[in-house]
Amino acid sequence: MDTHLSDVWFRLTDLEVVSGSGATVTTVAGTEYLDLTSGIGVVNTGHCHPEVVAAVREQAGRFLHAQVNCYRHDRLEPLATRLAEVTPPGIERFFFANSGAEATEAAVKLAKQATGKPNVIVFRGSFHGRSHLTMAMTTSKAVYRAGHAPLPSGVLVASFPYTFLTDEEPTTAVTRCLADFDLLLRTQTAPSEVAAVVIEPVLGEGGYVPAPRAFLEGLAARCRDHGILFVVDEVQTGFGRTGRMFAIEHTDVQPDILVMAKGIASGFPLSAIGASAEVMDRWPVGSHGGTYGGNPMGCAAALATIDVLTAPGFLEAVHARGQRFLAGLEELRSHHPCVAENRGIGLMLATEIVDEEGAPDATRTAAVLRHLLEEERVVVMSCGPFGSTVRWIPPLVVGDRHLDGALEAFDRALTATARVGAVA
Repeated sequence: MDTHLSDVWFRLTDLEVVSGSGATVTTVAGTEYLDLTSGIGVVNTGHCHPEVVAAVREQAGRFLHAQVNCYRHDRLEPLATRLAEVTPPGIERFFFANSGAEATEAAVKLAKQATGKPNVIVFRGSFHGRSHLTMAMTTSKAVYRAGHAPLPSGVLVASFPYTFLTDEEPTTAVTRCLADFDLLLRTQTAPSEVAAVVIEPVLGEGGYVPAPRAFLEGLAARCRDHGILFVVDEVQTGFGRTGRMFAIEHTDVQPDILVMAKGIASGFPLSAIGASAEVMDRWPVGSHGGTYGGNPMGCAAALATIDVLTAPGFLEAVHARGQRFLAGLEELRSHHPCVAENRGIGLMLATEIVDEEGAPDATRTAAVLRHLLEEERVVVMSCGPFGSTVRWIPPLVVGDRHLDGALEAFDRALTATARVGAVA
């Protein structure tokens, strides 16, 4: 039992791990587990990818820390240049930080400086971080905000088309949510007061719900019309997770600011925001910064990570694996009534578990995850507002053998927990 660590961390497992390779981790007892969490979407290249490890080892012998206010180390500009090559058109200058929440706050600060406006609009079900500002922007679960009020003002919440919960057709949901957004601009904040709209192209903690293309494009058009910056939070969706380098590339939307973290450096704490030179130039020198942003170790890891992800055929393979796994989940849905819906893009997939009345079943979901962990040695997480959504987020290098094994294990877990669902 830990005696000197805070208990504030929620624990998915009590496993003590000593090593990882690809899609597996190994415990102190020598037991191997299939990791379908990727460290919550971080190790997209898999645990200890050899190219990333080699880059980190080489960098460790030259510089561990070269603070950007003091120096310009020789991994900083190369990473910015590489990001300019792989991010959507118009994203050309970058600021580096340490975490998704830090990057999101930086994006909001930049948007406010660039526009001179005070407010931001986020969406129901969003997760943008755990800092004070990003808690105010997070609406996926009340537990992330409880006990920390008052939270910063100037954050307004708009509707998101989560059709499983609202039982709408996608077109109907998009039309309603865009109309709600227009009403928000008429009733809660004038467009002249809104610096940015911040959205996850796929809700993360909120349920792994892809935003319909028409919704994203409708929002982006409204932002252009009103002089509002369109900020895309790709903390969890970026770096190949959806079968494209960034999820927004599944649309024709060009973000004004792009937020990146998690998969950017295969486990090193690095994040970034990108914007046009014109927007970045509106950020006064010295108005933002950070001690560890652009750390050379993280930059080296990120450069190697991007090389892995952009190798010929890599993203196409991610798309194919995602299609294969989603097809397998759909086959299971035909055999298990508790599986109400499977959805997602690439290897960012979700399964909704419901009870006999069709209501979200958190008890059954917890039992399924426990069975997977204890009986199958497969580590999986839940998400969503009710804790009834199983999220599938394996390393992008996961092989067919592991994916097929995960589907077989899930089938057994659903069968083994059928009585739990009936009792609950």
